[in-house]
Amino acid sequence: MNAVKLVSSTKNQLEKFRLEGFNEFLEKVNSFCDMYELEVKNLDEEYSNPRWPRRKTNISNRHYYEYDCFNAVLDLQIQEFGNRFNEVTSELLVCMSCLSPCDNFSAFDIPNILKLAEKYPYDFNEDEKRRLPVQLGNYIDFVKKDKQFANLDGLSSLVRLMVSTNIHIHVNFTLVYRLLKLVLVLPVATATVERCFSAMKNVKTDLRNRIGDENLSDSCICYIEKDLLKKVALDDVLDRFQKMKTRRATF
Repeated sequence: MNAVKLVSSTKNQLEKFRLEGFNEFLEKVNSFCDMYELEVKNLDEEYSNPRWPRRKTNISNRHYYEYDCFNAVLDLQIQEFGNRFNEVTSELLVCMSCLSPCDNFSAFDIPNILKLAEKYPYDFNEDEKRRLPVQLGNYIDFVKKDKQFANLDGLSSLVRLMVSTNIHIHVNFTLVYRLLKLVLVLPVATATVERCFSAMKNVKTDLRNRIGDENLSDSCICYIEKDLLKKVALDDVLDRFQKMKTRRATF
């Protein structure tokens, strides 16, 4: 919830800065130029394109720096925020946070949790969707009365406790447990996929665009799991390669 609110407030600040911030930004630029004795352009003069200095542009320096530079950069940032944190993603995060056990399930909200179930049409049929509100009501009443669930710090702790106490197989909580599993899997799946594609871009560069699938897979694993590989002793790697076959030299 805090992350969603911060994203929303950041987008609002960027939009406000785009509408009202150019003059303030311009003052800072002029102050910087005065401090280091740099030339300050007259914004009322006609803008001259450095590539074609003799060609008429029919726009002022102010128009160019405000609309073609300042606004263009902020538009890109606002658009990037919109692409990465669109309404669907934000709503999904809000619905997921309603299942959090932190602060004695203070964020629990049945209507938002039902919206989350609607996003999984292949996992919940119509009959199960009708039974889910009743299970959610029984579930929140049960966990708030049980002291074992009072000091949990996240969804993973909640699910582990449900499994250890066999509550997850109780007929009144099966749908809630299924929803919790989906919520736990979702961020891991999306983050892992994005991380793998980023790794592929770094591994399969223009200079190595003919790398084989097996070699690419091995290289990506090493790149993605580099934190785990740092724990492997270098001597163990050398011994492993030494024992694979007879070699002329010893590593």
